[in-house]
This record gives sequence, structure tokens and C-alpha cells, in this order.
Amino acid sequence: MRNQIILVIFIFFTMLMVAQPQHIIKGQLIDTEQIPLAGIQIALLNAKDSSVAKIELTAPDGTFHFDNLKENAYQIFIEDIDYKVYQSEFIVISSAKSTIELPPIILAPNEINELDAVVVVKKKPFVEHKIDRTVVNVDAFITAAGGNAMDILEKSPGIMVDQNGAITFKGKSGVQVFIDDKPTYLSGSELESYLKSLPVGTLDKIELMTNPPAKYDAEGGAGIINIVTKRSMSKGFNASLNSRVSKGINYGSNQDLNVNYMNNKIRLFGNVGYGENNPISDLFILRKFKDDEGNIENLFYQNSIIESEIKLSNARIGADYYATDKTTLGLGLTGILNKRNRLSVVNSEITDANSQIDSTVIADNSQREQFKNLGINMNLRHNLDSLGQKINVALDYLKYEIDTKQTFNNAIFQPDNSLSSQDQLKGYLPSTIDIYSFKTDYTLPTKNGTFETGYKVSYTKTDNIADYRKVIEGTEVPDYESSNHFKYDEIINAAYGNYNFKYKRFDFQMGLRLENTISKGNQLGNRERGAEKFKRDYTNLFPTIFVKYELDTLGVNSLAANYGKRVNRPYFQMLNPFISPLDKFTYYLGNPFLNPVFTNTYELSYYYKSVFSATLNYSSAKDNITETIQIRDGIYYSQPGNISKSEYLSLNLNVQIPFFKWWSANVYNEITHAKFQSQLFTEKLESSGTYWIFSLNNSFRFENGWSAEVSGHYQTDIVNTQFVLLAKSRLNIGLQKKLLDDKASIKLSLNDVFYSNINNGIINNLKNTDATWRSESDTRFLSLTFSYNYGKSFTPKNQYDANAADSEKNRVSG
Repeated sequence: MRNQIILVIFIFFTMLMVAQPQHIIKGQLIDTEQIPLAGIQIALLNAKDSSVAKIELTAPDGTFHFDNLKENAYQIFIEDIDYKVYQSEFIVISSAKSTIELPPIILAPNEINELDAVVVVKKKPFVEHKIDRTVVNVDAFITAAGGNAMDILEKSPGIMVDQNGAITFKGKSGVQVFIDDKPTYLSGSELESYLKSLPVGTLDKIELMTNPPAKYDAEGGAGIINIVTKRSMSKGFNASLNSRVSKGINYGSNQDLNVNYMNNKIRLFGNVGYGENNPISDLFILRKFKDDEGNIENLFYQNSIIESEIKLSNARIGADYYATDKTTLGLGLTGILNKRNRLSVVNSEITDANSQIDSTVIADNSQREQFKNLGINMNLRHNLDSLGQKINVALDYLKYEIDTKQTFNNAIFQPDNSLSSQDQLKGYLPSTIDIYSFKTDYTLPTKNGTFETGYKVSYTKTDNIADYRKVIEGTEVPDYESSNHFKYDEIINAAYGNYNFKYKRFDFQMGLRLENTISKGNQLGNRERGAEKFKRDYTNLFPTIFVKYELDTLGVNSLAANYGKRVNRPYFQMLNPFISPLDKFTYYLGNPFLNPVFTNTYELSYYYKSVFSATLNYSSAKDNITETIQIRDGIYYSQPGNISKSEYLSLNLNVQIPFFKWWSANVYNEITHAKFQSQLFTEKLESSGTYWIFSLNNSFRFENGWSAEVSGHYQTDIVNTQFVLLAKSRLNIGLQKKLLDDKASIKLSLNDVFYSNINNGIINNLKNTDATWRSESDTRFLSLTFSYNYGKSFTPKNQYDANAADSEKNRVSG
């Protein structure tokens, strides 16, 4: 109720401000072909001394306005590299006329006949700050060259990736990953595989949103990471090739090819990528079992050597047809085929309190997994007028097929190494997911801003089979305790409205999203386990508010504040109440009783140009979903559960320092205090802690096409519910040389130079048990990358972005 009252007061206050009388100068900027020019900087000068009174950027429809002006004489001044300088006659404001509407201003292009003779290079900063997001420019990273999307995420400020591929954003899990405004529908190992299949050469930028605007789905309590791919809008044919080989413990390789062709009516684009990697990890687990007085009774040691063979392939093709000057039709197809074979050699020892061996278990476990995805997108964009009024419609279908085969071989030996028992278990786990989505968006420019509204409906259907069989004397016998067949259906209807506008030095953005979720699950059961069903139907409102105030007329210093409410729904497989063995002593359980998580986030930020930012963030969540650990009879059970209450308070500092013309650095600091409270099985969870994250990226640009990068990351111990993730760090270095008139480059990089990016931690709140773990993976590797760009193109005046679909893709858990 308090949040709704704040929203009403805020809206009433802004309406009062807008109602005040003011002197205004407004107009529109167009080119010689009558096409509106967006994003052009316009200066309003005081006619008396030519000093700058105000600076504005043109809106998407080319319009601009200067408000809150005094009675005075002014001039419009425009200087842009692509156009001739423009300076208007005197514009006089008197008390007799409070609003002056100028005739359209036409900018003439600069006359440059030899395009190849002039090369304008503007170096992108590592990080840029918008009113509702932080933007990380991919091309600013040298050591990521030839890598993949996961490599870039690990280097982005506030992002951490653990040894299982799980992504946290500013210390919080539950972040949603989008590709070109489309949810990936993936999580866990499947999301990790997908991101590793996206070549870095196809990526343009990473958008980090702790509080996404109402246009985006409310899903994702920790926010949204939107990965924006490159989309050439130039006439002609061009292509780019990237090839990387790497050597850690084993060799790896990645190749990708991008092609684009465009004429006046058709745009064709495509990408194909393939990679092979053979990572190795060494996992050590120690558990100490105690009696009720705290005395150690038994010790459990486990060491697992995990070798994987991974083959990742993906393809994307698409076409845009410019039917008229106002209408664009688009079609896109995506396909992914990933294969992963994993062999785990596991040695486990159970001893007494004096480390005398009671028994030894040697396991030889294997898993073969094939992941396939097909995506079809059809979209339409229609401009209703030349002022920016438009409608976008998108229809998406996605199909995922995951086929997993597991084999568990266990042999138990006595202290004298004699064989005590031997068993084998096989698992067949096919899974299919079908997703249908329809979305439409409408944009209406207004006098001082833009209004957006839209509707979306998505339908998700999943079918999961867990078929486990014991092998007895060479014959496979059904294991009904672990086997099951689970189906889950979900329909989400959503509608939103979003309005942004400027008033004086203020930027405002307010949105409201309504979502209705209907879901049902059905575990079909078997001859030993009964069927289980559940159904849920809930409707929620999700408000968002953004305010930005420029402290000076040039916008050098500014303050920003925002508030938003979001939801985390359980991943589909989390709701499946099956028991899946990871080894003889470790099992995973689903939880059909998980509740959705609602998170409220508040932020206050200060910005100095694009050089420095400081953000204070507070968020609280009820029923936060996290991994919970319980030990029963010496067996370790991992199950998703709701934590009653979690709170985060963090201060983030980011600064970009241009030490010299050839050396610049980006420094990120984060200090966070996290607190968790809940009843957890037989224990009461009350954990909290403060941690520090530091990252530094140095960029060096030398003569003759040479450049280099040195980047580092450090984090202290992090408390997260039951877990304490111990401190770790990494250092990466890279060197690049441009070749063939800057059409090609060769890059050499070394990741995790000191092999210090090692995951290890402590598990708390286990009854009469202490547990620790350490995982050493193949994080140190040397890579060599060759990139080549082919083709000569000319940028057309009439450009359309056919990527109007904001369809869904998330919650598939690997």
C-alpha cells in the first residue's frame, strides 16, 4: 500500500509541475530528403554573447523543444560531423507569446566525395549510463575477442558466474538473460551452453537493468541482462569471419561467420558458429558428521575428476522486406545443436573420527546430453505517420529438445580393499518445451515525450520424463522410486503502459505492467508412486518509476532515482517433484510447492558525464527461491526452496579514467550487505555478511595498429543463504594487432594468469554436519584469434529496425 501511495503522490506532483506556465521553443530537424533526424545535439545560444543557454537531443521523430525559457533573444546552433553547420536567425521571446514553433530545420549533408579518404573513429567507452540501464560496449574489450557471450558477461561490472554457470547480478540470483529483447527461456547449464555458443563477433553491447521498464516482462527479481547483437543496416554486401584456438589443459576452438546483404527493398543476414571445448574440473568435498554434543563421528571425503567434451553449433538467418516507406516485414530463424559428453571419476572415503577408513566408494559416472533449439520469429513494423507514431507486432515459436542419458557405476570396498558390493543405475531423461508468444507494441510521441503501450500472451508447454533403471545381472529393471513423468503448462497474459517526458532539467519515466499467470502441473506417477497435480492463478501489478535531474545546463552532473517491483517464477524443472541422483551420496529433488518471489528495488544514483557514477541500491524479497541443502542419514539432498526474507543494500562506484590519450581504465567497486532469515528444515537460518567486489580494465592503444588490455577481478567472501563463497580473483591480459588496412586483426590473450579464479566455499545450517567444497576448473588458457572483415558498404538514408518482437524466452532449467 505504501508503494501505491508514493506512486500517486509522484504522479500528482509531476502533473502540478507540467501545469505551470512556461516559454517554449520547439521544432523538428529533417534532412534534405524530409527524413526526421534523431539523436542530433542542438544548442540554444543566448544571442547577446553566444553563450550556451541549453542543450537538447532530437527525439526519434526529429522533434526538439526548449522549455522554461526567460524573455530573451536566442539562436539555434547545430554542429554535427555528418552535416553542415547550422545557425539560425535571432529568435525573440516576449511576454506576448509564450510558445514559438519553428518551421522544420533542414540539415544539408557534408559533401565528401571520397568516402575512403576520410575515416572517423570514435572510441566507445567501456560503460555508458542511461536513465533505466547501464550499457557495456562489447568492442571495448580486447581480451574477449574471439570468445563468446559468457566471456563478456564475466567481465561486465557487477556480474559473477559460478562454476556451474549460474549468473548473479550485484550479488543477487534470479537475473533474466535476454537476446535482442527476447528472453532466452534458459537457466543453469543450458543457459551457459547457449551463451557459449554466441560468438563475441556477433555482439554489440550488454544492457544491465536492475530495474527494467514496464515494456519488459516482470520476470527477474535481480533484473535483466539484455545482450544486443550487431545488425548491419548498410547497403551492399559485407561479411566478417572470426576464428579462435585456445590451449588450457586441453585445446579448444571457436569459429563464426557473419554475412549481411541489403538493397533498397531487401535485407538478408545470417550467422553460423561452431566450437569445440574439452574442459576439466577437479571437485573436492569434505563433510564432517557430528553427534548431538558436537563431537565428530565420521568424515566423508570425495574427489571428482570431471572431463567433458563439448560441441556447440548455432545458426541464425533472417530477412527484412521493406514493403513501403512505412512498413517493414521480418522473418527470422534460429537453430542450436549442442552436444556434451561428461565422464566423472569419483573417489569417496568414509572414515571414523580418527580418519581410519570404514569404506571406499569408486564411481565411474557418465552423461551424454544433446540440446536442440528451433526458433521462428515473424514481425511487422508500421509507421503510422512521420512524427514517430508506430505499431510493432511479433509472433514467436520456440521448441527445445533435451535428451540426456546417464550411467552410474558404483563399487564399494572394505578397508582391506576387498569388494563389498557393486551396482549400476541408468537414466534416460528426454524433455521437450514448446513456447508460443504473441506481442504487440504501440508508440505515440507526445508534446514533451513518448507514450508506449502493449499486450502480450505467451503459452508454454513442457513434457519431462525421468526413466531410471537398475541394472541387475545385465538386465535393466525399472526404478520406480526415482522415475516419473511430469507435465507443466503455463499461460501469461500481460499489458503495460509507459510514459517518458522531459520537464526543465528533469527526465521522467513511469510505467505500470499487469500480468496474469495461470499454471498447472501434473506428475503422472507410476505403479509405486501416486500422481500429483497442482494449479495456480494469480494477477499482479508491477509499477516502475524513473527520475533523472541535470544539476547543470550542460548535463555534466546529474542525479537519478528509480523504483520497481518484479517477480521470480520458479524454473519449470524446479516444480517437478522427482528425485535425481548426482552420485551415490548426492541427490537433487524438485519442489512443486514453490511460491513466486516478489522483489521491490530502490536506487539512487549520481553521474558525472560518462566518467563517474555512484549508485545506492536497496532491495527486499519475500519467499526468495534458492538452493537449500539437507543431510539425512549421511545422504546429501539439494532442493530449491523459498527463503522467508532476504535483503540487499549495496553501494556501486564506477569510474572511467583517461590517464593518457593511449591509456584509459574502467574501475568498478561494489560493497554489499546481504541478510537472510528463514526456517530451513530442522534449522533456523539467520545469515548475513558484507562483501567487496573490485574489477579493473585497462585499455592501451598504441601506434601502427597495436593495442592491449589488462583486466582483473577480486571478490571477498560472499554470504548467500546457506553458503559462503570464499574469496577469489583473476587477471587477464591481451594483445592485438590490426592488419590489411584495418580489415583484419590478430589477438593473443591469456585468461586467469595466476590460476586464482578458483571456486570454493562453506555450506552452513546442516544439522550436526560441517561441509566444505573446492572446485578447480580449466580457467587458465591461452587463446589466439584471427578476425577478418570483408565488403564495402554505404549507409542508406531510410533505415528500419525489423527487430520489433519482444517475445519471451526464459525459465528452462538445465
